[in-house]
Amino acid sequence: MGWKTLDDLELDGKRVLVRVDINVPVEAGRVTDATRIERIVPTVRDILSRGGKPVLIAHFGRPKGRVVLDMSLRQVLPVLEEKLGERVAFIETLEGGESPTEEQAGARVILLENIRFHPGEEANDPAFAKRLAGLGDVYCNDAFSAAHRAHASTEGVAHHLPSCAGRLMQAELRALEAALGEPERPVLAVVGGAKVSTKLDLLGNLVEKVDMLVIGGGMANTFLAAQGLDVGQSLCEHEMAGTARTIAEKAAATGCELLLPRDVVVAREFKEGAESQVVKAEDCPADAMILDAGPDSVAHVGQALDRAKTLIWNGPLGAFEIPPFDAATNAAAARAAELTRAGRLTSVAGGGDTVAALNGAGAAEAFTYVSTAGGAFLEWMEGKELPGVAALSG
Repeated sequence: MGWKTLDDLELDGKRVLVRVDINVPVEAGRVTDATRIERIVPTVRDILSRGGKPVLIAHFGRPKGRVVLDMSLRQVLPVLEEKLGERVAFIETLEGGESPTEEQAGARVILLENIRFHPGEEANDPAFAKRLAGLGDVYCNDAFSAAHRAHASTEGVAHHLPSCAGRLMQAELRALEAALGEPERPVLAVVGGAKVSTKLDLLGNLVEKVDMLVIGGGMANTFLAAQGLDVGQSLCEHEMAGTARTIAEKAAATGCELLLPRDVVVAREFKEGAESQVVKAEDCPADAMILDAGPDSVAHVGQALDRAKTLIWNGPLGAFEIPPFDAATNAAAARAAELTRAGRLTSVAGGGDTVAALNGAGAAEAFTYVSTAGGAFLEWMEGKELPGVAALSG
């Protein structure tokens, strides 16, 4: 794919600048979900085992080039040390990184303070990138989730040092290449979410690359309305009807089978346990809203999954946050998980709501790969070049 991995570089005795994503949720100074920290452990341990010295570069929040104490990486330090099983030296300033104390220099792992405290980071200032590169001998990007940003620590530094992908980045890129690069066919994409307008590029790219496309969530309502169906009080972008028809026409022209709900679950109010009923997609009552796909639709998706060899999933099929409107998402996810376990399906999923929905369905662990990258995952699916990945191929 044009980019190197840790296996391709000599690390012994080298300072390895490692761009990581440890932008974890914190409440009252305590990390509430350490998943992102856990995912960088293999890369850091690999570098250590080969005689390298990891110098971790990360961001936290959006300080916009200013020092914001509430966004200090110091609050993740205890959990980072716990997960790595290593003492980590914390360096608060770039000057400190250039002239570390004897104690800091003696540590096996170093963590720099929030890189976004520096205005040169998000501006990808060449002088700042060169200065940052001076802290290491090798550059390793293990933050695919930030690879869609052309920042100094994700793109600029790569032009000054021998560069490679870390283990997490490597796994992410290989999973995505398997899903969209040269996938085993037929390829099925499941795209859900509230609005068509936020996923135009994604849908436009997918109908040219996949064999079957399931549209769910609020987006499906827009497509149903574009066919002339009454969707009652449902979430729907009526102004996007023309765009939905264009996407449907493009799918037909490229031979991509478009799967829309055949039946739907409707209710008069959106709350847990609300009284609901299943009706045909064309029979939504004028005073009701569509909140999930119905059992016939789920069966239709299941048949598509049975035919597929590769699955790409982004977004839920209904309002999965509130039972019983999580039923379609849970059922489809369970079937995808079952097929993946049986070795019949390569399944790749990503996006914030997607991860939450698959976790809620108890299906995430069975998927071939679940990306936590959010925006970078979506931009890759949209067919866009990611600056942080492109820089590794330079």
